[in-house]
Amino acid sequence: MSVGAKHIATFLLGAAAGAAALKYASMSEEEREKLMASLKEKAEKVKGEAEDTFEKAKDYFSELTTKGGESLKEHWADAESFLKDLFRGKEEQGGGEKANPA
Repeated sequence: MSVGAKHIATFLLGAAAGAAALKYASMSEEEREKLMASLKEKAEKVKGEAEDTFEKAKDYFSELTTKGGESLKEHWADAESFLKDLFRGKEEQGGGEKANPA
């Protein structure tokens, strides 16, 4: 049985958790409260950043949908005429299959 990177990472994570538990157990009550307050503050900061990012992403995709639809409407006539010319050219040359009229 070989030892892979996954096993080594699991061992290191377990060792770090054990060291953290030992450190926490040796702290005074005041140090524990400071640590918990710090962790709560960092968690709130991360939560706030995640919520801001989610709102920005939602706005971005909404804008992308709107602009994409407008762009499609704007360029649809050009694309339609291009495709008609393309398939008409093949029919006139006599090569290939005829396009199905839709």
